[in-house]
Amino acid sequence: MILHRHEKVLLKELEKGKAKIEEIKMNADSARRAAFWLQEKGFAKVSEKESKTFVRSKECEKYLKEGFPEVNILEKEGEDVAGLGSEERIGLIWAKKNGWITIEGGKIKKLKEKGEYSLVNAAENPENASKEDLKILLKRKLVREEVGKEFVVELTEKGKKEVKELGEIKEEIGELTKEIIVDGTWKEAEFRPYALAPTKDAPIGKVHPMTKMVRKVTRVFRDMGFEEMEGKMVESAFWNFDALFQPQDHPARELADTFYLKGEEKLPEKSLVERVKESHEKGWKYNWNPEEAKKRVLRTHTTVLSAQYLHKLKGNEAKKYFAVGRVFRNEATDFKHLAEFHQVEGIVAWEGATFRDLLGLLKEFYRRFGFEKIRFRPSYFPYTEPSVEVEVFFEERKEWMELGGAGVFRPEMTKPLCDVYPVLAWGLSLERPMMLMEGLKDIRTFYKNDLDWLKSPSVNR
Repeated sequence: MILHRHEKVLLKELEKGKAKIEEIKMNADSARRAAFWLQEKGFAKVSEKESKTFVRSKECEKYLKEGFPEVNILEKEGEDVAGLGSEERIGLIWAKKNGWITIEGGKIKKLKEKGEYSLVNAAENPENASKEDLKILLKRKLVREEVGKEFVVELTEKGKKEVKELGEIKEEIGELTKEIIVDGTWKEAEFRPYALAPTKDAPIGKVHPMTKMVRKVTRVFRDMGFEEMEGKMVESAFWNFDALFQPQDHPARELADTFYLKGEEKLPEKSLVERVKESHEKGWKYNWNPEEAKKRVLRTHTTVLSAQYLHKLKGNEAKKYFAVGRVFRNEATDFKHLAEFHQVEGIVAWEGATFRDLLGLLKEFYRRFGFEKIRFRPSYFPYTEPSVEVEVFFEERKEWMELGGAGVFRPEMTKPLCDVYPVLAWGLSLERPMMLMEGLKDIRTFYKNDLDWLKSPSVNR
């Protein structure tokens, strides 16, 4: 049997016993390829072992040195939350979640001493951390998990016989040239084999299933008489949060959930800003800060478009709008969560609209996609009242899966924007219902570029 020179070198190396591929005295990539070639020919056996390690981020190293922000915030008792910096606000959120503090009259009030903080020990030694602490560290991106593979290769009985029959391995010469043919050197050397690999015709290009789904959702909404909204992915905190009547100390506005960018965005016309400010200060009882509203964010929802289009309404004209766009959330990914995903947005601005109309529209929308088992669960959102979560039963996992939220925009939000009430609204996931339709178990499949899946008949039907 003809063997590549790298296979011969590896056989000689393995004559001493099994070894890790990375420790063999060869180029690592060459050794890895040769090992799998030998395995295919029955001369060697390659075993694979997975290893997990946790690496602390620079932010985590800083916290271990200077103290976690939720611990340091305990020293700010009695201070006004409006004057806190971004890191202190992160500490405020986690200290409140831990039950260490509360906010009274816009000021920090300590409820109890922290005692020993398990998250500090978990950050120092993530491998031995509890599942709960490790989950928090990963969500806050204080540590990241790195999965590695270790390959061990050893000779089979067939390989041991082949080694005995191998002679001396000659020096390798890269190219067969005129000079080495003339001087006879080629007789004493081995040459790298340059074989042409068999090829196949390139597959015909197809539309990605995600693009197909966007087009289908667009078609369904247009068939139902909706107009499409368009806008930027980088927005001001004013449009992303403040215009939606979301208070400036809301946890979702912190780095734990939002991607902030450098720089500032301009605020809209002064009259609108004043109306939004008045709505916040009257409804949430705090001093609204225009500097907070200027911050640049990657939009966390397409509801930002709803706010902007409501502001464009003229008088009491009835309008139905929809949007399908990418949004961004700073959260850990799993089988049903992504940090970047699509949201299906819709609003109906009409003084005669009712909550029953909202539920009927959502049922009709999902009915057109073949979903019959749907339920609505009462929920809470800062800018809608009443509010519901839309859920579909996922047969594969035997559980209800949340597809999004819906409700009636609060007058505190719509009055400053357009002086229209009620306005029906919803923000739904695109990937999750598509996941059900394609029979997938993991939402991340859409972005793995798995060619076998992309070429499968179910995707290209």
